[in-house]
Amino acid sequence: MTDKNWYRVEKDSLGEINVPEERLYGAQTQRAVENFPISGHRPRRAFIWSMGAIKLAAARVNQSLGLLSPAFSDVIQKASIEIMEGRWDDEFVVDPYQAGAGTSHHMNINEVTASRANQLLVKEGIKGLVNPNDHVNMAQSTNDVIPTAIRLGCLWRLDELDNVLLEVANAFLRKSVEFDSIVKSGRTHLQDAVPVRLGQEFAAYAEAICRDRLRVLQSAEGLYRLGIGGTAAGSGLNAHPDYAPRMVKELSEITGKPLALSNNLFESMQSMADFAAFSGSLRTCAVTFTRIANDLRLLSSGPASGLDEIHLPAVQPGSSIMPGKVNPVMAEMLNMVMYQIMGMDHAIAAASAAGQLELNVMMPLIAYNLFEMMHIMIAAVNAFASKCVDGITANPDRCRYWLERNTILVTALNPLIGYRAGAKLAQEARRKELSILEVARQQIEQGVLTRLDGSPLTLQEIETALQSVDAMTRGGLMAE
Repeated sequence: MTDKNWYRVEKDSLGEINVPEERLYGAQTQRAVENFPISGHRPRRAFIWSMGAIKLAAARVNQSLGLLSPAFSDVIQKASIEIMEGRWDDEFVVDPYQAGAGTSHHMNINEVTASRANQLLVKEGIKGLVNPNDHVNMAQSTNDVIPTAIRLGCLWRLDELDNVLLEVANAFLRKSVEFDSIVKSGRTHLQDAVPVRLGQEFAAYAEAICRDRLRVLQSAEGLYRLGIGGTAAGSGLNAHPDYAPRMVKELSEITGKPLALSNNLFESMQSMADFAAFSGSLRTCAVTFTRIANDLRLLSSGPASGLDEIHLPAVQPGSSIMPGKVNPVMAEMLNMVMYQIMGMDHAIAAASAAGQLELNVMMPLIAYNLFEMMHIMIAAVNAFASKCVDGITANPDRCRYWLERNTILVTALNPLIGYRAGAKLAQEARRKELSILEVARQQIEQGVLTRLDGSPLTLQEIETALQSVDAMTRGGLMAE
């Protein structure tokens, strides 16, 4: 950092520092870059967009209150809109693992906004200098801006997340209709159980996702409540009395969201519970998707030595050494993403519990993980729906093969012969490797198998009870 030809000298309260000449950011951002070379990660677009929205709203509100000149307000607004549009994403360079609360993130946006605003002032021939602290950050603090940005960023992608959840639920629902006539062995404890229809399994997947979708929307309700205007500690120091309600109104217009002012600005600064609740709903989604992905991997296992009841789309070769091998890669990918989301939720819960007195300094971690959770869930579920679920096909012959060997079909005879006799019948069928009907015929001929009350039993009654496995999937008494 000694070549002055490529760097300009910037000053802050700690003194001088060299900043790359072409960069819009300034001294405090540069210090953060040098102090926190931790992960190499940068803020997600949701965070940049929401910070830009806050700066845009603040410029408008402070001008309307007579606190910011129209000329400065105009260029700050223009710079903020450019930031929201993604024009300056490369300028946001601070690692998410940084100083507490997000001051480095905040000064990054303040400095970029001010520098761009000053460029616009020069173009317009206006004298003066927009200051990142005094003008861009007027009536604001890291402590109320960052939690507001987290809320707005999550809401910015909420519709996108909602749509992909709805799409994958509908994809499973379409498959449930397609597979509704296919009867197969149910399995509980990974052991043979009474018959089900393949369509019923897939309809259950669709319903589970729909319920998780509603949980996400319900948990997001707390995000609409903004603590902007609390400034440093919740008291609103250095902010006009009308600043907070006007900010909420302005942000509602900018975002198109029905935002509301928090009834307690201190609570909204101290508590990260709304973020923990929203994160928890994403974790619940991850639990559901993990279970479903594991089921699809089991149902498609083999094909020669596994269940092979469904076929997942072949999207890439599965081995570098075994020719012809194809793996359930989209389900495996989904598993990995959902495990990552579960881990991020745990980090958010721990960080949310780490608040102290008037502030939670772990907000950068919460912000990064929440936006990352939403980003990878949207991408993974979208890919899973289009490259896996939409292309799943059933293997009716294999479903029938396993069903014919399922001795638990004897459950349909419970009303006729009782549980104990049915258990003996199933054990005998497994021992002799015969069907339930074949063993029942032998035992009736031997006079061993009778009704529950001891009266004689006919083979026709057994056949009637067992003849429709489809009926077994629809409930009710099979034999009366």
